[in-house]
Amino acid sequence: MNGTVTATFMTAGELLADSGLPPLEARALLAPLLGVPRESLIATPAQTVPGASGAAFVALVARRRAGEPLAYLLGHREFYGRPFRVTPDVLVPRPETELLVGCALAVLRTHLRTHAAPRVVDLGTGSGCIAVSLALECPAARVHASDRSEAALRIAADNAAALGATLSFYRGDWFDALPVGARFEVVVSNPPYVAAGDPHLASLTHEPAIALTDGGDGLACLRRIVAQAPAWLESGGTLLVEHGFDQGPAVRRLFEAAGFEATATAADLQGHPRLTQGRRP
Repeated sequence: MNGTVTATFMTAGELLADSGLPPLEARALLAPLLGVPRESLIATPAQTVPGASGAAFVALVARRRAGEPLAYLLGHREFYGRPFRVTPDVLVPRPETELLVGCALAVLRTHLRTHAAPRVVDLGTGSGCIAVSLALECPAARVHASDRSEAALRIAADNAAALGATLSFYRGDWFDALPVGARFEVVVSNPPYVAAGDPHLASLTHEPAIALTDGGDGLACLRRIVAQAPAWLESGGTLLVEHGFDQGPAVRRLFEAAGFEATATAADLQGHPRLTQGRRP
């Protein structure tokens, strides 16, 4: 952006045009600083922007153009129709992960035919977007969530409280976090599955690497979760995991080796195979 806005007033239209960002992103950053709806910036682009607000906008634009996710700059991201607080301690929720929620809900509703309160656990919950969404969409379910990161669990708990969801949280690695003897009708997880050296990681440096990659072939966490899941699932229970678009065959083999039945892979809205599920006999 040209010059500085700290010593002078500029119009919203001038600031937006000068930002170099896509209009939607620029308006998303400026509107909260002015305390107005984004639509107001379209309807009245000539409104003046106080110097302090303009300077704050310039700083946010610089961070966005350096690759920082918009969700971190705004402090929230919509997922399954609800706003979730996010910080650099957690991954930014992705639209494709809504597939995991939708499939898990379908399974939970099947279990409601025989269980008044089916039990579900979300392993590696991060922001809590999966677990909280399940709790709100299926109030009868007893929802649990685990994560090895204390900071992530705080954010997940904040999101649950803000959205009015009731969950139980556990700190630890995958199933190791859970009470001994616990059993579930449904286990869900969106674990790190990006292989080390994957070129996509170069554009994700602002997000926690530990939540993106296992540092190896991208299947290490999936191997552990799939292998251990039968011991935590009730007979007839279901495991659902998100994975990379090219990992479907490998993940199905893991499910089959662990003894799962009715194993199947589903595609997201872009047609990419992103989720595999199977039933414990």
